[in-house]
Amino acid sequence: MEVILKPYQLKLKHTFTISRESHDVQPSLIVQLNDDGFSGLGEATSNPYYNITVEKMRDAISALIPEIQAHKNKTPEQFWEVFYPLLKNNMFALCALDLAFNDLYAQKQGKKLYELWGYSTENNPLTDYTIGIDTVEKMVSKMKELPWPIYKIKLGTKEDIKIVTELRKHTDAVFRIDANCGWTVDETIKNAIELKKLGVEFLEQPLKADDWDGHKKVFETSVLPVIADESCQIEADVAKCHNHFHGVNVKLVKCGGLTPARRMLNQAKSLGMKTMVGCMTESSVGISAIAHLLPLLDYVDMDGALLLAEDIAKGVTITDGVIKYSEKNGVGVTLI
Repeated sequence: MEVILKPYQLKLKHTFTISRESHDVQPSLIVQLNDDGFSGLGEATSNPYYNITVEKMRDAISALIPEIQAHKNKTPEQFWEVFYPLLKNNMFALCALDLAFNDLYAQKQGKKLYELWGYSTENNPLTDYTIGIDTVEKMVSKMKELPWPIYKIKLGTKEDIKIVTELRKHTDAVFRIDANCGWTVDETIKNAIELKKLGVEFLEQPLKADDWDGHKKVFETSVLPVIADESCQIEADVAKCHNHFHGVNVKLVKCGGLTPARRMLNQAKSLGMKTMVGCMTESSVGISAIAHLLPLLDYVDMDGALLLAEDIAKGVTITDGVIKYSEKNGVGVTLI
C-alpha cells in the first residue's frame, strides 16, 4: 500500500467569521491510500480551537506508515481499533486516515459506502448553507447569492436578534442558529423566545462546552431545541449530552472518522436524541464522506465545499440542499 499525504490551502469565497475567529484560507490535509489499483481518499482540516495544524497531522500519520501498510487487509472497524491508541491525541489525523481506509475498503468490495453499510438513502435530509457573522448587509447579500431552503446562521454578537430579524425579511427559508459558545444561559433562554417567532428550527451550542449546569438549565427551559457541538466531540460525550441537549452534532474530525461517528449516531438515536453531522470548511473529499451517513441523520450541515472559491475534488453534488451521490464506488470522490 502506498500512503500519500497532500497539504492544501483551500481559498474561501468570502471571509468566514464565527464568534471566536475569522479566516480567508483553510489549510487541509488529504490522505491517499493506493492499493491493488484502488485509491482511497480522506481529509481533515486544521483547527486553531483544537490546536490542530496540517503539519501535526502529517507528522503523526507519516510516523505510522509501516503500521498502516501492515494492516491493509483489516476491516475499517479493525483498522480504527489498531490506530486509535496511536492517534488518540490527534483525532483529526485519525479521521483523515479512517476516511481514506473506508473509501479504499468499499471500493475493493465494489460498493458505495452506504451500500456496504446497508443504508437506504430514500429519506436523506437536506443540507443547510452557512452564513458567517458579518455586517447585516453582507449576510443578506450572501443569502441572495445562493438562495437555499435552510440557512445555518452564525451568531454570537450583541445584535443577534436584530440580525435574524433583518435576514427574515429576505427569505422564507428555515433558519438554524449556531452561537459557537458565544451566549450566556440567560441570553440563550431569552433569545430562544424571539428566535422561535422568527422561524428558527433549533439552536446549536449556545454555551461554552463545559458549562454542564448551564446546558441543563437551557435544556429544561428553552422554547427551542438545543443541539450539542463543542460539547460532543468523542464517543463518551454522547451519554454526557443526554438530558443536557436535545440532539448532538457529530463532527468526523473530532471523533476520529466515519467508524466512531456511526457508533455515536446510533447511540444518540437509542437515547431518543436528534442526530446531526456537521462539517468544517472542507473540500468535496470530506464532504462526500459525510454524505454516506445521511440515512442516520435528522439534520446535516455539509456545505463546506460550497464555501470554497475553488474545490480540489469531485464527489457528491448539492443543489438546493439536495445531495446527489457520484457514480463512483467507495466514498465516490476523485481529486481534480
